[in-house]
Amino acid sequence: MLRRLLLVSGLVAASGCGSPGSGTASAGLPASAPSLGNPVSKYLSHVVLIIQENRSFENFFAGYPGADAPTFGCSAQPSAHRSAVSGCPPGDVKVPLHQITFDGPDLPHDWDSSMQDWDNGKMDGFYAYGTHSKDEAYAYVDHTQLAPYWTMAQQYVLADAMFPTEFGGSFTAHLTLVAGTDDIELPDEAEVDFPNGLYDDCDSPPGTTSSYLTPDRVVHRFQGPFPCFTQFNTMAQVLDGKGVTWKYYATKHIGAGMWSAFEAIKYVRYGQDWLRNIISPQTRILTDPENGKLASMTWVTPSKPDSDHPADHSDLGPSWVTSVVNAIGESKYWSSTAIIVLWDDWGGWYDNAPPKQADYRGLGIRVPCLIISPYAKRGPSNTGFVAHTRYEYGSIMKFVEQVFNLPPIGPASEGYTDTRANSLVDSFDFTQSPRPFTPIQAKYPASRFLHEPPSNEPVDTQ
Repeated sequence: MLRRLLLVSGLVAASGCGSPGSGTASAGLPASAPSLGNPVSKYLSHVVLIIQENRSFENFFAGYPGADAPTFGCSAQPSAHRSAVSGCPPGDVKVPLHQITFDGPDLPHDWDSSMQDWDNGKMDGFYAYGTHSKDEAYAYVDHTQLAPYWTMAQQYVLADAMFPTEFGGSFTAHLTLVAGTDDIELPDEAEVDFPNGLYDDCDSPPGTTSSYLTPDRVVHRFQGPFPCFTQFNTMAQVLDGKGVTWKYYATKHIGAGMWSAFEAIKYVRYGQDWLRNIISPQTRILTDPENGKLASMTWVTPSKPDSDHPADHSDLGPSWVTSVVNAIGESKYWSSTAIIVLWDDWGGWYDNAPPKQADYRGLGIRVPCLIISPYAKRGPSNTGFVAHTRYEYGSIMKFVEQVFNLPPIGPASEGYTDTRANSLVDSFDFTQSPRPFTPIQAKYPASRFLHEPPSNEPVDTQ
């Protein structure tokens, strides 16, 4: 595979519709926030990462008080018949965000569409992929349908600057949420988008290939290796090496394996971890805490109807997440747990915040992030706190390393992002009295999910 020179111009983001100071790119990110005087591991011994699907920050939290979440967007749509106003790049027009439900369209959200939406940091290319109108991506979900998420934000921490490691969709997002990297050949080839087979993992038929990205931001479609990766370490090796228990809850689907990033990691798929730590059905997370079976580190992924995935005619996602949070909050583990709720990619929806460019992979377009814990930082009058620190998926890995006193997954020189990232630790206050858990209210009860049949389909395919 050919080596290519980094095209610096492709990584320079112009000023856009973001908050002050967020409109220009940099070659790297600042050093991590300083560590607290007391070690995180003194207070926390469990981390739960709940991963939902395909939503930008503004698609769920437009208008949230104190957050970088305006209720309008910027569009570079050619021949738009609207009056240009301030707050957008020159030549753009201002587009009010319109309200939708969970039935809203499934917009393109692969590498190419993210480049269009991002538009070199101007954040005004979202008009290009509307299926019914040019303004289709400029939308937010009805806040009444998101009531549990807003309640969590109002009680705990809403991070308004969480960015994926890489532009593009679900496959690379899930890889980087277990590894902090997806580099498949050093120093300049990263996995991008989904492989070309039905399974997208170690169980794929012979001849299945992945795609890769080079520093000139060219996608080499289906010219990459078989998607059973050995090229990078994951958190599994690090946790196993220190004897820290972990589980990954995932749904099975006929003819397409399991919705788990670890199924594409040879070390896990063909090792002892596969039968011991990969848990299906994913609904077991609703009973394991009360039965004393919560692992130290936990990933939770949904079935497709429960994933917040657009255009599935399902509003189950907020209730699914609520059921998981309540199961942990009402168990003996609450006092020692940090719960992180994250959406894997932006789903094609408008977002105003230009991501800083740390390397040729990204950072990608902003997603929502909730941080729930008895030690989650409080805002004024003991309300929810809005964290403005720039986080990336490596921030989660770094925080996990701090909780369990783990070494980094790998060196930054080999593409790992956990050492460069700002830890989530500044969203916690370990000097405050730990708060008791109050169950979150939701439309559907936990019993709705305990008896849910498998969806038998992949959670996402882009």
